[in-house]
Amino acid sequence: MKLIGSTTSPYVRKVRVVMAEKKLDYTLVLENVWAPDTGIATINPLGKVPCLIMEGGDTIFDSRVIVEYLDALSPVGKLIPSTGRERAEIKTWEALADGVLDAAILVRLENTFEGRSQYQRSPAWIERQMSKVHVGLHTMSKGLGDKAYYGGIHPGLADIAVGCALGWLAFRFPEIDWRGQYPNLGRLHDKLMQRPSFADTQPVA
Repeated sequence: MKLIGSTTSPYVRKVRVVMAEKKLDYTLVLENVWAPDTGIATINPLGKVPCLIMEGGDTIFDSRVIVEYLDALSPVGKLIPSTGRERAEIKTWEALADGVLDAAILVRLENTFEGRSQYQRSPAWIERQMSKVHVGLHTMSKGLGDKAYYGGIHPGLADIAVGCALGWLAFRFPEIDWRGQYPNLGRLHDKLMQRPSFADTQPVA
Protein backbone atom coordinates (compact mmCIF):
# COMPACT_ATOMS: atom_id res chain seq x y z
CA MET A 1 0.00 0.00 0.00
CA LYS A 2 1.02 3.60 -0.60
CA LEU A 3 -0.03 6.50 1.60
CA ILE A 4 -0.03 9.88 -0.12
CA GLY A 5 0.46 12.71 2.34
CA SER A 6 2.73 15.12 4.16
CA THR A 7 4.64 15.09 7.44
CA THR A 8 2.75 18.16 8.71
CA SER A 9 -0.83 16.99 8.14
CA PRO A 10 -2.51 15.78 11.34
CA TYR A 11 -4.94 13.72 9.30
CA VAL A 12 -2.06 11.93 7.58
CA ARG A 13 -0.44 11.44 10.97
CA LYS A 14 -3.59 9.78 12.28
CA VAL A 15 -3.42 7.25 9.44
CA ARG A 16 0.31 6.68 9.97
CA VAL A 17 -0.24 6.05 13.69
CA VAL A 18 -2.99 3.55 12.90
CA MET A 19 -0.73 1.86 10.36
CA ALA A 20 1.98 1.51 13.00
CA GLU A 21 -0.38 0.28 15.71
CA LYS A 22 -1.85 -2.29 13.30
CA LYS A 23 1.66 -3.32 12.15
CA LEU A 24 0.80 -2.74 8.50
CA ASP A 25 3.45 -2.21 5.83
CA TYR A 26 3.17 0.79 3.53
CA THR A 27 5.19 3.38 1.65
CA LEU A 28 4.76 7.06 2.46
CA VAL A 29 4.75 9.18 -0.70
CA LEU A 30 5.15 12.87 0.12
CA GLU A 31 2.85 15.30 -1.66
CA ASN A 32 2.50 19.06 -1.24
CA VAL A 33 -1.08 19.84 -2.21
CA TRP A 34 -0.28 23.58 -2.26
CA ALA A 35 2.49 23.26 -4.84
CA PRO A 36 1.66 24.59 -8.34
CA ASP A 37 2.61 21.27 -9.91
CA THR A 38 0.72 19.02 -7.48
CA GLY A 39 -1.01 16.05 -9.04
CA ILE A 40 -3.22 15.29 -6.06
CA ALA A 41 -6.44 15.84 -8.02
CA THR A 42 -5.68 12.76 -10.11
CA ILE A 43 -5.80 10.69 -6.92
CA ASN A 44 -8.35 12.60 -4.86
CA PRO A 45 -10.71 14.95 -6.74
CA LEU A 46 -11.03 17.03 -3.56
CA GLY A 47 -7.32 17.81 -3.70
CA LYS A 48 -6.62 16.68 -0.13
CA VAL A 49 -4.42 14.22 1.73
CA PRO A 50 -4.30 11.55 3.01
CA CYS A 51 -5.02 9.19 0.15
CA LEU A 52 -4.42 5.46 0.35
CA ILE A 53 -3.54 3.54 -2.78
CA MET A 54 -4.38 -0.08 -2.09
CA GLU A 55 -2.96 -3.21 -3.63
CA GLY A 56 -4.46 -3.34 -7.09
CA GLY A 57 -4.39 0.43 -7.52
CA ASP A 58 -7.77 1.40 -6.07
CA THR A 59 -7.73 4.58 -4.00
CA ILE A 60 -9.62 5.66 -0.90
CA PHE A 61 -9.44 9.06 0.76
CA ASP A 62 -10.49 10.92 3.91
CA SER A 63 -8.68 9.88 7.06
CA ARG A 64 -11.84 8.59 8.78
CA VAL A 65 -12.60 6.28 5.87
CA ILE A 66 -8.99 5.11 5.64
CA VAL A 67 -8.55 4.27 9.33
CA GLU A 68 -11.80 2.33 9.41
CA TYR A 69 -10.62 0.28 6.43
CA LEU A 70 -7.21 -0.30 8.04
CA ASP A 71 -8.69 -1.39 11.35
CA ALA A 72 -10.67 -4.08 9.53
CA LEU A 73 -7.60 -5.39 7.67
CA SER A 74 -6.08 -7.06 10.70
CA PRO A 75 -7.34 -8.29 14.08
CA VAL A 76 -4.10 -7.01 15.65
CA GLY A 77 -4.67 -4.09 18.02
CA LYS A 78 -8.37 -3.49 17.35
CA LEU A 79 -8.96 0.28 17.56
CA ILE A 80 -12.68 0.65 16.78
CA PRO A 81 -15.48 -1.33 18.45
CA SER A 82 -17.36 -3.43 15.92
CA THR A 83 -20.93 -2.33 16.60
CA GLY A 84 -23.28 -0.48 18.86
CA ARG A 85 -23.06 2.52 21.12
CA GLU A 86 -19.37 2.04 21.96
CA ARG A 87 -18.49 2.29 18.28
CA ALA A 88 -20.61 5.42 17.85
CA GLU A 89 -18.96 7.03 20.87
CA ILE A 90 -15.43 6.36 19.60
CA LYS A 91 -16.30 7.67 16.13
CA THR A 92 -17.86 10.77 17.70
CA TRP A 93 -14.64 11.55 19.57
CA GLU A 94 -12.76 11.13 16.31
CA ALA A 95 -15.19 13.51 14.59
CA LEU A 96 -14.73 16.07 17.36
CA ALA A 97 -10.92 15.88 17.18
CA ASP A 98 -11.03 16.25 13.40
CA GLY A 99 -13.49 19.15 13.75
CA VAL A 100 -11.14 20.98 16.09
CA LEU A 101 -8.42 20.54 13.50
CA ASP A 102 -10.72 21.71 10.69
CA ALA A 103 -11.41 24.93 12.57
CA ALA A 104 -7.77 25.53 13.53
CA ILE A 105 -6.59 24.91 9.97
CA LEU A 106 -9.13 27.46 8.69
CA VAL A 107 -7.63 29.98 11.11
CA ARG A 108 -4.13 29.20 9.90
CA LEU A 109 -5.17 29.56 6.26
CA GLU A 110 -6.98 32.82 6.98
CA ASN A 111 -3.79 34.18 8.53
CA THR A 112 -1.22 32.80 6.09
CA PHE A 113 -2.79 32.03 2.68
CA GLU A 114 -0.90 34.08 0.11
CA GLY A 115 -3.99 34.39 -2.09
CA ARG A 116 -5.60 36.79 0.41
CA SER A 117 -4.40 40.26 1.32
CA GLN A 118 -4.27 41.50 4.88
CA TYR A 119 -7.41 43.55 4.21
CA GLN A 120 -9.33 40.47 3.06
CA ARG A 121 -8.71 38.56 6.28
CA SER A 122 -11.57 38.50 8.74
CA PRO A 123 -10.95 38.77 12.51
CA ALA A 124 -14.60 37.82 13.09
CA TRP A 125 -14.15 34.62 11.07
CA ILE A 126 -10.96 33.80 12.96
CA GLU A 127 -12.69 34.36 16.29
CA ARG A 128 -15.58 32.12 15.25
CA GLN A 129 -13.26 29.26 14.32
CA MET A 130 -11.08 29.66 17.41
CA SER A 131 -14.18 29.42 19.61
CA LYS A 132 -14.77 25.97 18.09
CA VAL A 133 -11.21 24.99 18.97
CA HIS A 134 -11.57 26.07 22.59
CA VAL A 135 -15.01 24.52 23.09
CA GLY A 136 -13.72 21.35 21.47
CA LEU A 137 -10.74 21.16 23.82
CA HIS A 138 -13.02 21.69 26.82
CA THR A 139 -15.32 18.90 25.60
CA MET A 140 -12.42 16.52 24.98
CA SER A 141 -11.09 17.15 28.47
CA LYS A 142 -14.49 16.70 30.08
CA GLY A 143 -15.10 13.47 28.17
CA LEU A 144 -11.74 12.01 29.15
CA GLY A 145 -12.11 12.92 32.82
CA ASP A 146 -9.93 10.79 35.08
CA LYS A 147 -9.80 7.83 32.71
CA ALA A 148 -6.52 6.65 31.25
CA TYR A 149 -8.02 6.55 27.76
CA TYR A 150 -11.36 7.38 26.17
CA GLY A 151 -12.27 3.72 25.80
CA GLY A 152 -10.97 2.65 29.21
CA ILE A 153 -7.63 1.01 29.92
CA HIS A 154 -6.31 0.66 26.35
CA PRO A 155 -5.75 3.36 23.72
CA GLY A 156 -8.03 3.29 20.70
CA LEU A 157 -8.97 5.43 17.74
CA ALA A 158 -10.46 8.19 19.90
CA ASP A 159 -7.15 8.62 21.70
CA ILE A 160 -5.21 8.57 18.45
CA ALA A 161 -7.45 11.23 16.91
CA VAL A 162 -7.33 13.46 19.99
CA GLY A 163 -3.57 12.94 20.34
CA CYS A 164 -2.97 13.97 16.73
CA ALA A 165 -5.12 17.06 17.20
CA LEU A 166 -3.22 18.05 20.35
CA GLY A 167 0.12 17.44 18.68
CA TRP A 168 -0.78 19.64 15.71
CA LEU A 169 -2.04 22.44 17.96
CA ALA A 170 1.25 22.31 19.86
CA PHE A 171 3.07 22.47 16.51
CA ARG A 172 1.10 25.28 14.84
CA PHE A 173 -0.57 27.10 17.75
CA PRO A 174 1.87 26.95 20.68
CA GLU A 175 0.14 29.98 22.19
CA ILE A 176 -2.90 27.82 23.06
CA ASP A 177 -2.13 26.58 26.57
CA TRP A 178 -4.19 23.39 26.47
CA ARG A 179 -1.74 21.67 28.81
CA GLY A 180 -2.21 24.30 31.47
CA GLN A 181 -5.97 24.45 31.09
CA TYR A 182 -6.54 20.72 30.75
CA PRO A 183 -3.90 18.67 32.58
CA ASN A 184 -5.67 15.40 31.75
CA LEU A 185 -5.19 16.08 28.03
CA GLY A 186 -1.51 16.75 28.74
CA ARG A 187 -1.20 13.41 30.52
CA LEU A 188 -2.92 11.63 27.65
CA HIS A 189 -0.60 13.23 25.11
CA ASP A 190 2.47 12.35 27.16
CA LYS A 191 1.41 8.70 27.37
CA LEU A 192 0.77 8.55 23.65
CA MET A 193 4.15 10.09 22.89
CA GLN A 194 5.80 7.16 24.67
CA ARG A 195 4.47 4.92 21.91
CA PRO A 196 6.70 4.58 18.80
CA SER A 197 3.67 5.18 16.57
CA PHE A 198 3.41 8.72 17.95
CA ALA A 199 7.08 9.44 18.60
CA ASP A 200 8.02 8.53 15.02
CA THR A 201 5.30 10.66 13.39
CA GLN A 202 5.67 14.03 15.10
CA PRO A 203 4.88 16.85 12.67
CA VAL A 204 7.91 18.56 11.18
CA ALA A 205 8.10 21.62 8.99
